[in-house]
Amino acid sequence: MVVVNEDMIITLVNPAFCAMFKTTKDQLLYKHARDLLGNVKNFQMAWEQNRVFKSREKQYPKYDLYVRKVIFPIKDEGLLVACIMVDLSHEWHQRNEMPRIKREIIEQVNEVVNKKMHVAQQIAGLLGETTAETKVSLLKLREMLEQETM
Repeated sequence: MVVVNEDMIITLVNPAFCAMFKTTKDQLLYKHARDLLGNVKNFQMAWEQNRVFKSREKQYPKYDLYVRKVIFPIKDEGLLVACIMVDLSHEWHQRNEMPRIKREIIEQVNEVVNKKMHVAQQIAGLLGETTAETKVSLLKLREMLEQETM
């Protein structure tokens, strides 16, 4: 969780927030939220409209982080806006990994099918050669037998 004042200056962070952004409390306090979070328009709107913004998802590539944010004003404590972030990075990576995995599986299946077809063609070729050789041998044998009986 992060809390900012009306000037969008960070006034409070919890340890989980610091861990997500790979930083310390001391490095964040009294800094402008924009420096860490980029666009803070939703924070300003939450305060101005006295409104909760739910399920805003945002990626922070610099931190390899994908979060769902809930932003809400805290009127009782003065001019403050809080944001609770849920780290969805693992799920996001899995979701983005699926197309690559599917492509690899399709390639592997095609490779197996091609190898099986090649083996089947080789077997068919060998069977064809063997059948032809057998036919030639049997025809020669028949001719020999026919000549002996004449």
